[in-house]
Amino acid sequence: MIGISADFDPVHLGHMKLIEKGKEIAEKTGDEVVIYLNKGYSANHAPFFTPFEARKDMALAAGADKVVGIEGLHHRLTLAYSVPIRIAMMIEDGVVDYVDAANVSTPEIIKYAQKFVKQGIFVGIPRNLPNRNVIRWFAVNEFLKEKYGRNMDFHIIPELEINNKEVNDKEFNDKEANGKESIGKISGREIRKSIIKNNMEIPEETKELLPKTTIKILQREIKKGTIPGRRNWDIIKKRMNTCSRPNLMNISYLNGNAINEIIKGRVYRDEESIWATFRRAGYGPVLTRLAISSIEEGVTRQEVVNLMKSYEEKGVIPKEQSVDKVIERSFYVADKCEKGEAASVANREFRSNSNIKIDDIPLFIDAGLYLTKFETKVLKRNLNNDLKEEASEKNKLNPQIYINKDGKLSCEIRVENKKIKTNLRLHSRDVTYIRYILDSQFIPVSAKIIKKKEGFRIRIFIHNQ
Repeated sequence: MIGISADFDPVHLGHMKLIEKGKEIAEKTGDEVVIYLNKGYSANHAPFFTPFEARKDMALAAGADKVVGIEGLHHRLTLAYSVPIRIAMMIEDGVVDYVDAANVSTPEIIKYAQKFVKQGIFVGIPRNLPNRNVIRWFAVNEFLKEKYGRNMDFHIIPELEINNKEVNDKEFNDKEANGKESIGKISGREIRKSIIKNNMEIPEETKELLPKTTIKILQREIKKGTIPGRRNWDIIKKRMNTCSRPNLMNISYLNGNAINEIIKGRVYRDEESIWATFRRAGYGPVLTRLAISSIEEGVTRQEVVNLMKSYEEKGVIPKEQSVDKVIERSFYVADKCEKGEAASVANREFRSNSNIKIDDIPLFIDAGLYLTKFETKVLKRNLNNDLKEEASEKNKLNPQIYINKDGKLSCEIRVENKKIKTNLRLHSRDVTYIRYILDSQFIPVSAKIIKKKEGFRIRIFIHNQ
């Protein structure tokens, strides 16, 4: 099979070139051209402008033989994790040739990709690299060759560029050519913006960027009212306005800083105030979209870890990106910080040296509490009940770990219709370790109350299962 992976939102002339290249290869091989089409959320973690079935119709009308939907990844995972899963799926389906477009030559892509293949990690590919997503795909494809004994042959064509003599709209042109005429690649985002800006009618200059079949399908969907796709802002605002710090900490891709900004920014009444909150928390546009999607879908940290671990077991996720490695790195950096080394230096050391091995990484830590006599009495009374076999889940004590407004590790215990909130007493290394785990944005922690000779303790469990 010949594979193409894209959002196709909507199919434009640049996508047509990909399909045409696929058909050209098919004439020699006799294979089908199959589009692996994202469904639910785009690769940029946003809802689609055009519904899946409409985009499928566009792809088939443009000449594709088959469309396969890819669902359930892009509101749960970053591209560093979703791309290996998608490529593995394509290889297992029998895709032999893969078609993509880039403004850099294949030798350059190979040169850039080799660094990441050698490191075995696809997180943090620099933004200044040209066509970095194509580089990521190429690198992951090379990485998976060891698992499958083969990989896909890449066919890279130039990105289709539009001259403003042909399309008189500066929105579509993003760089200067010879200092005179603007030339730029076709942007699906700008196509969508132009339609919205034109009161949901396709501007004439935009039509020049689209196949006739796409125009017809877009007009059909606009008439039906299915375009544009929208987020459920009501549920997003409700969760951001009402969820407690511990409950927000349970949602994936929210770190302590983001949660504090969410609490400070209440009440949320519009979309812009939500975006502003994540900007204040230091989130870029891509991570903001992923975090908002996680809030919208109620994606938990445990859900993300379970998904990652399932693909780790299949050998699809690189070892250096594994959940265990993230935990190991967190402990290594915390330990080095305790000894006076800068966190950035320790982090760089760990990433650059695959031979670093750490034995006996703690997966649970006991923390002390600051309790009043009354709170101690209440906990003692209820802990005895909690230990009884007949105690229901509703009545069991379930401490929740979070980061308070002052950046301190804290715990909330709901008991007898009350909330006991207390900072945790921990060794400085353990504080740093747990903060790194929480700021990983996807590794969950849980806790239980235990009674020791010296008093009550909160046992914090770091989940790697």
